[in-house]
Amino acid sequence: MDILRYAAFTTDPEGGNPAGVVLDATGLDDAGMLALAAEVGYSETAFLTRGRSGTAGERDPRDYDVRYFSPKAEVPFCGHATIATAVALAERIGAGELLFRTRAGEVPVAVEAGPDGVLRATLTSVDPRVDAVSEADVAEALRLLRWSADDLDPALPPRIAYAGARHLVLAAATRERLADLAYDFEGLAAYMVDRDLTTLQLVWREDASTFHVRDPFPIGGVVEDPATGAAAAAFGAYLRELGLVVGGGGTVLTLHQGEDLGRPGVLRVELREGDRRVRVSGTAVAIAG
Repeated sequence: MDILRYAAFTTDPEGGNPAGVVLDATGLDDAGMLALAAEVGYSETAFLTRGRSGTAGERDPRDYDVRYFSPKAEVPFCGHATIATAVALAERIGAGELLFRTRAGEVPVAVEAGPDGVLRATLTSVDPRVDAVSEADVAEALRLLRWSADDLDPALPPRIAYAGARHLVLAAATRERLADLAYDFEGLAAYMVDRDLTTLQLVWREDASTFHVRDPFPIGGVVEDPATGAAAAAFGAYLRELGLVVGGGGTVLTLHQGEDLGRPGVLRVELREGDRRVRVSGTAVAIAG
């Protein structure tokens, strides 16, 4: 089984978020995928099988069924592994349009080469939604994070946001609060399982379109996800739903993630007029060995 390793949302193999990529998972069952994801040890590994057949009966080389596994469990959608997989495919079959059929729904991905030849992938999320969260649930999350209510930015209220996976959005009032992350690992994992959360999207707003983010991911078996495309898409939906983006629908946001882990990455989030879906873009690079 050929397991590729790519870092997403970066051009540096030591930056961004590493993902495993299996371009042909034909014959692998759930247990086999989970075992391979645990062996790889990254926050997620993507497993591909060819999707629908073309007109002549052959499998379309740009249409795939994709499943995502952390070392502990399957997740319905993973943004950074999607970006990594799309770049890995484009390096082999050329840039262009791809369709990934995920457990969360169909996710179109476009890969383009920039003037410098660097490939950039853009995923288009499933239809997002933003839900209220109870004061009790917020208080419990803060307790497990070892934050206080005063640590929150009142201009960015807590919500649960979804664009393929569920994330609790909590906004820190200061960059220093965001940088100091030391939470109850087992307690937060249990909290998230009970509420069907994939990560907590912790954010700090630098300016109207620039944010710094961190994503605790204990249910995946890791303390923190270095760059989280699914959460970025959900966060874009959150900002639009609450009317917190400049220009309404036609907005581009820049998210910086991984700096506090020593794995900096950059995620570009685009909101378009007349389209509820959220687009998340980034580069990816192969990790040697």
